[in-house]
Amino acid sequence: MATANISESNPFYDVSGYYEWTLTLADPRTKGWPMVDSPMPTFVCVCIYLFVVWIGPKIMRDRKPFELKTILVPYNLAIALLNLYICVQLFVGSTMLQYSYICEPYRHSFDPAELRIVDAVWWYYFSKVLEFSDTFFFILRKKDNQLTFLHVYHHSTMFSFWWIGVKWVPSGSTFLPAMVNSFIHVLMYTYYALAALGLHMNRYLWWKKHLTILQLIQFTILMIISLTDIITGCEFPLWMLYTLIGYMLSFIVLFGNFYAHAYLKGRPIQRVGITCMDMGAIKKDD
Repeated sequence: MATANISESNPFYDVSGYYEWTLTLADPRTKGWPMVDSPMPTFVCVCIYLFVVWIGPKIMRDRKPFELKTILVPYNLAIALLNLYICVQLFVGSTMLQYSYICEPYRHSFDPAELRIVDAVWWYYFSKVLEFSDTFFFILRKKDNQLTFLHVYHHSTMFSFWWIGVKWVPSGSTFLPAMVNSFIHVLMYTYYALAALGLHMNRYLWWKKHLTILQLIQFTILMIISLTDIITGCEFPLWMLYTLIGYMLSFIVLFGNFYAHAYLKGRPIQRVGITCMDMGAIKKDD
């Protein structure tokens, strides 16, 4: 009776109790993995990221911008290679297990191919904290116009969203958005590496608009597949499917708005700038 009274009078008790219950549903395969057991590492990293976004431009206001060209090329190539590794691992593992691209049930399997997928999903999650550097480079180069809502929203939420994925659902249909997005990241960060070499590379970067289109196609297809899984009763956590639908819809709206302003309204791309380095936006070559 005393426990019931405490629960009724203290909302935090209910929230804490609910979280403890969700931990019993966590995937046992990622237990003990770096940054997975507790949400605190992810939460702290996101808080630091948002703080740097706020304080960084203030610190750089009266300072000269850094060039960073010698850093940008290897950084972008390294991120591209990491995403290539993730994409290949997910493709090989899902092919070995004959995964369905439409509906793949979620199971706690310790099959080596299944563990390959779980490991790749963790690396995909971890890559999102590495990509915070995109924003930090903008700040150091005093490209404040590129610190848009879409850019900050994407980087902060992707890292948080995929902690949830690797904690509770690191396999099954989870593999598809990670595999598709990592493939697109290979193309994008390769583009960024080439662009960072200088203006003389512009003649080879005609395909920048197509990266934006690929992103929009990606969001739309993933949202449609999630809707289909809900309608057909796919054996995959409904909460994850609804979350993915809402998340993809937010990107379709935000990124679609960028695409409309950048391409459909005929504005010079120099005036548009970059909305999100990681979302297929156009990289400005200085």
